[in-house]
Amino acid sequence: MSLPEILSSVPGPRSREAAARLRRYESPNVTYIDAEYPVFWDRAEGFNVWDVDGNRFVDWTSAFGVCGLGHTNPAVRGALTAQAGRLFHAMGDVHPTPLKADLCARLSALTFERWGAGEGRVILGNSGFEAVEAALKSAFLATGRRRVIAFEGGYHGLGYGALEVIGLPYFRDPFRPQLAEWTTWVPFPTDAGALAQTEETLRSVLARGETGAVLVEPVQGRGGERIPPPEFLPMLRRLCDEAGARLILDEIYTGLNRTGRLFATEASGVVPDLICLGKGLTSGFPLSACVGRAECMEAWPLSSGEALHTSTFLGNPLGCAMALASLAQHEAPEVAEGVRERGERLMAVLRGIRSPWVREIRGVGLLVGMELRLDGGQVNDLVKAGLREGLILLQSGPRGDTLAFTPPFSISDEAMDHLAAFLQERLASRPGSIS
Repeated sequence: MSLPEILSSVPGPRSREAAARLRRYESPNVTYIDAEYPVFWDRAEGFNVWDVDGNRFVDWTSAFGVCGLGHTNPAVRGALTAQAGRLFHAMGDVHPTPLKADLCARLSALTFERWGAGEGRVILGNSGFEAVEAALKSAFLATGRRRVIAFEGGYHGLGYGALEVIGLPYFRDPFRPQLAEWTTWVPFPTDAGALAQTEETLRSVLARGETGAVLVEPVQGRGGERIPPPEFLPMLRRLCDEAGARLILDEIYTGLNRTGRLFATEASGVVPDLICLGKGLTSGFPLSACVGRAECMEAWPLSSGEALHTSTFLGNPLGCAMALASLAQHEAPEVAEGVRERGERLMAVLRGIRSPWVREIRGVGLLVGMELRLDGGQVNDLVKAGLREGLILLQSGPRGDTLAFTPPFSISDEAMDHLAAFLQERLASRPGSIS
């Protein structure tokens, strides 16, 4: 399919009308709305999105990393349609469907069994932060230690438990009076020198014997697509083993082939104690999972009929059916191979841009960041300019100075070249003329 033509009216009249209604009725701190933003989606396929005014866009975000297998993936859509004809909802922790058992078994097989670490145990949730909170609870029960080490720049969701460990003060600070403050934050290393300092700090904190878990993203997503040295995860594994702490990997963003491997940790050979999954797990339905080593998860008591950690929609049959269909595709080796090939080409295309405003291009697989010598407002202007030319872009990083590229895995050469041409043109100008 050819690329979208330059759009003369974005947002269009139907998007503007929807924005006016949303501004009137939604809490004001949710959707970002101004005269140029947003467009309202109507349908999507592959890496293309159409808005309610009929404009077509190339989605460089996979809708927050969810649709790596492509929007409205046919196999996932078929699983959803078939399940919707039978059953929408069951009673997740009382009278579930067999699909819940099927999904838990599949997640165990793809993680700890595949890694040679025995069977895993699963807690399903609805959103990524719920998986993180389930992991934190599991680590506490397994160790009896309340403190957690997390990393500056880390993003783990916005529930109250997740706020305790989020490494982005913007989200945490407004609610600090209500938080228990049981987290120690450590700088996230991006080179060998920083790694040595991080190890020294971790040893000092762990030596106190108060830490039950170390929580980390193998590659930081919302924190600016930051990549640690390859020795980082093995060092964390070693220190956790020495201190009796549990290693929790938040692979909600990086998991399921986003980095060119089924799970990002597999590049290092490190097996965590708990792994958190979401986003690409269902390709579009709110469902997440915390998968843990059996010996860690069995710190939870056997249910006596009243679960300590559950929710109304736990193991929803629609989400489980979609997850099983998604995982069946993710298992195919050619998916990971394709992501690595597409990622290498995207990095090469972006590194071909000549501009004084580009500070660094970094990434792994199709999780790529372009850090700019611009402030957050200027990068936001660049995102809006992209929208007018049929590109859905996102900015990231604590200062908003990074463009994040996490497209569907099928993203084409033509789309990459179009993106590079747009960025070359805009970034060749002075910052004040980006828009």
